[in-house]
Amino acid sequence: MTLRMVERIKETILLVEDEPDVAQVIRMNLERSGYVVDWCTSGEEALERVGRGGVDLALLDIVLPGGLDGRDVCRSIRADAENAKMPVIMLTSLTEETNIVIGLGAGADDYVRKPFSGLELVARVKAALRRTRGQREGDASRREAPLTVGELSLDPKRHAVTISGETVGLTLAEFRLLHHLMAHEGRAFTRQELLGQIVGEGVQVIERNVDVHVRNLRRKIGDYANNVVTVRGVGYRFDG
Repeated sequence: MTLRMVERIKETILLVEDEPDVAQVIRMNLERSGYVVDWCTSGEEALERVGRGGVDLALLDIVLPGGLDGRDVCRSIRADAENAKMPVIMLTSLTEETNIVIGLGAGADDYVRKPFSGLELVARVKAALRRTRGQREGDASRREAPLTVGELSLDPKRHAVTISGETVGLTLAEFRLLHHLMAHEGRAFTRQELLGQIVGEGVQVIERNVDVHVRNLRRKIGDYANNVVTVRGVGYRFDG
């Protein structure tokens, strides 16, 4: 395994802490435990870094300079669909229970009171990342499970759709569209959200062309066409 490959699998921690001495100690402990640490000192800088992607966990000091504190940053992370499940741990020197409750209410997974030991912090980080990995593996397992509604069956591993045992010939885009909708039965998706799911190698799609794929999909699945429901002003959902 090359050095580049080793670096790629390291998990990245975003540390948001405005006190350099505290940040240096935290960074040293995390890097010693094998993590990559990106350090910033303000809420605005933190959101910019999260927006670039590749952050596995955020450590947020509650009290930060500028217009955004740690709770504001956490709320923004939770409001972003791509980062909503990212583990967030609050670092706080605030001792009042109310402040901690507000931090957790903003969407934090855990909090650590200052002063804390390096071992305690690393243990909290490891636990949070372990829970997230478990959730991802569970989600992946569910995505690979066959999906069935009546006589309509979709098998992700075989990349096959059948109705009453007869194979339905779907394009790659149509298969991905049906898979995503069936895997999230009852949930409405915008055309833009669906676009992100159906674009694959050799497939070029603009947002309104999602309607074309839906129309073709409905035609091919016959009696189950009505299960692909148009949600006016939003997009589409699948009802079982």
